[in-house]
Amino acid sequence: MLRRLHPDQPESFAFTPANLEWAKRQIAKYPEGRQASAVIPLLMRVQEQEGWISKPAIEHVAGMLGMPYIRVLEVATFYFQFQLAPRGSVAHVHVCGTTSCMLCGAEDLIAVCERVIAPEPFMVSEDGKFSWEEVECLGACSNAPMALIGKDYYEDLTAERFEEILEALRRGEVPRPGPQNGRFSSEPLGGLTSLEGTRPGHKGNASVELALALGDTVKRITGDEPSPPVPHAELQAVEPARDDVTEERSADEPAAPPFRLDAPRDGRPDDLKLLKGIGPKLEARLNALGIYHFDQIASWGPAEIEWVQAELGPAGMGVLKEDFVDQARALVESSGTAYTQRKLGSD
Repeated sequence: MLRRLHPDQPESFAFTPANLEWAKRQIAKYPEGRQASAVIPLLMRVQEQEGWISKPAIEHVAGMLGMPYIRVLEVATFYFQFQLAPRGSVAHVHVCGTTSCMLCGAEDLIAVCERVIAPEPFMVSEDGKFSWEEVECLGACSNAPMALIGKDYYEDLTAERFEEILEALRRGEVPRPGPQNGRFSSEPLGGLTSLEGTRPGHKGNASVELALALGDTVKRITGDEPSPPVPHAELQAVEPARDDVTEERSADEPAAPPFRLDAPRDGRPDDLKLLKGIGPKLEARLNALGIYHFDQIASWGPAEIEWVQAELGPAGMGVLKEDFVDQARALVESSGTAYTQRKLGSD
């Protein structure tokens, strides 16, 4: 399929200040001379901010990464997730039309799109809020039929529920993503047949809960979304010794580095691998950030967690998933116990 840039282009493009800082952090993850590796994340952020990829945006990203314009154009035109023309201001809707979804009613969802949004794919609705297309498998076959709206999966859909979701989005609401028939995730429709009683005490599965907590749902991403909640945040953070601090957070900053050290105290770093979710590679990356001790991690609040997650990228998901802060606090508070004996015995 031939993909060309849209004939009507804006005069310029610029990241929002918050998104610009985010983009700089992504570029900094890569060694000198390898900044081009950040091209896909930056283009995705452009699309999350603007809804589509324009020629000025491609040129802007090329300039930030020191890449020839044609190379960024090649990436943008090769991958079909990049929209090269203006789409709906609220969301571009992807309806899965592959086997499982088709057998379970995808054609009914497409009929809703044709009636409620526009009669043809990629056409923008009369109110400018939506556009749609049929796509290949989105990997939620056990929850068919489904649609990707913005960046959220809406699963176990009926035509009636799908239309309700679109109308709610049109009103400015954000219906809860995930299964729409009461399922927690992708367990059997008839209910669990094994592992009963293992479901966490949440209304939705982890991806749904985190998306809602971050405000990272259908809405356009500006970079100003709230940081995720800290598990057990009511526990008092452990304060570092003042002469150990090389950099600390200002209370009024939405995101800032945690306190970091130039080197481990007395040349003896804590074994961060004792925290569930941290292996040798992640420990090395944390050390490279100046994080060597449990009390450093134990003192993190929302702003520090946001910064650490941005620095670690996908590896930073474990900060919340595995409750690094809570684990570290428990270890700090357990001085004189088996933990300390284990550490001393290993030296």
